[in-house]
Amino acid sequence: MTSPDRREHAKQVLREQRIETPSWGYGNSGTRFKVFAQAGVPRTPEEKIDDAATVHRFTGVAPLVSLHIPWDRVEDYAALAEHAQERGVQLGAINANVFQDDAYRLGSVCNPDPAVRRKATDHLLECIDIMDATGSDDLKLWFADGTNYPGQDSIRERQDRLAEALAETYARLTGEQRLLLEYKFFEPAVYTTDVPDWGTSFAHCVALGPQAQVVLDTGHHAPGTNIEFIVATLLRHGRLGAFDFNSRFYADDDLMAGAADPFQLFRIMHELVQADAVSGVPATGSSTGQPISFFLDQCHNIEPKVAAMIRSVTNVQEATAKALLVDTEALTAAQRSGDVLAAYSIVKDAYDTDVRPLLGDLREDLGLDPDPSAAYARSGYFEQVAAERVGGEQAGWGA
Repeated sequence: MTSPDRREHAKQVLREQRIETPSWGYGNSGTRFKVFAQAGVPRTPEEKIDDAATVHRFTGVAPLVSLHIPWDRVEDYAALAEHAQERGVQLGAINANVFQDDAYRLGSVCNPDPAVRRKATDHLLECIDIMDATGSDDLKLWFADGTNYPGQDSIRERQDRLAEALAETYARLTGEQRLLLEYKFFEPAVYTTDVPDWGTSFAHCVALGPQAQVVLDTGHHAPGTNIEFIVATLLRHGRLGAFDFNSRFYADDDLMAGAADPFQLFRIMHELVQADAVSGVPATGSSTGQPISFFLDQCHNIEPKVAAMIRSVTNVQEATAKALLVDTEALTAAQRSGDVLAAYSIVKDAYDTDVRPLLGDLREDLGLDPDPSAAYARSGYFEQVAAERVGGEQAGWGA
C-alpha cells in the first residue's frame, strides 16, 4: 500500500470509529480530598446527555453516552433514551455502582454477609432491566471489593462468591447483551483486590461464557506495565470487549486520554489496528462477534468538562490515525528478517507523523470544523449553560 493509499485507508477507518463518553465525566469531580465545583455543570441526566451531544456535534465520532446507576437513575428510561435520540446521540453502556453504599464496607458481591451479596447482585440485575429499557448492549462492572489486612477474609471464598454473583448476572443477559468485567490492581482495597488484573477478569469471563469479555482501563495498572502486551493477549483469545481510556502518571489519575504518555496510547492503538479492531467491526476471533467498545472513563478535576472530553476524543483519534499510517508491509518484512532498528524506525516514523491535517480533512468531509476544540470555544456553549444552569443540585461524584 502506497503512502497516499494508506492515508485514504486511514480516513475510511477513522470515519467509522466510535468513542463513547461517560455521563459522570460531565459532573463535578475532584481529587481524593476535594471536589471542585464548576459553572455550567449538569444537574440532571438529561443535561449530562446534552453535554455529551455537544461533544459529538463537534467531533462527529462520539454518538454514545454511558450511564451510571444510581447516579443517572430516572423514572422513565425509555423517555431518557428518547431525549438522547432527540439530541443526536444514543444511550450506551450501563455501569453498575456497588461501591458507594455503607453496606459495602467489606465488599459487595464478595462480602462475607450473604444479605449484602444479595443486595449487590440485585443491583446488577436491576442494571440489566435498565439495559432492556434503553436498548443498551453492555453491562459494565467494576468492583471495589477487596481486603486491607492479611487474614481479614478468605481469598478463595471471595473468588467463589464473585463467581456465583457473576454467573447469576450473566444468566440474565439476553440477545446481544454483554457482561464487561473491569479490573484494577489496587484501591480502595490495599492488601488484596478481588479483580486486580486482566488474568482474573479473563478467567471469570471464560468461565461465564462467550458474552463475557474483559474491560481494559488504561489507568488501572502498576507503573511500567506493558499494556499493549495485555491488549495483544486478550485480542488473541477474543476476549477484549472494551477500553476505558484515560491517562495517569502514578495511579488511577483519570487524566485526559493520551495526556501523560501519548506514545503508549499509540502503541495500544497499533495492536488494535493490526487486529482490524478500531473501525466498528468485530476483532478477529471475538467471542461475541461484536466490536470492541471505546469508552472514555475520566473525571476531570480542574479542567472544563466538555472541552476536556473533546480533547480526549481527538487524542484517541490522533493515536488511531498514527497507528493506521504504520507501513505494515515494511514492518512485517523487517520483523521477519530480524532488522530490529528498521522495525522500530517504521513504528516511530508513523508516531512522529503530524496527523492533524489528515483529521482536519476528514472532519471537513463530514461537514465539521477541522479543529473541534477551537470550534467549541467559539460556539459559546459553555457561557450559555453557565447562565442557564443556575439553581438545583449539580451532578457530581462525592469523593
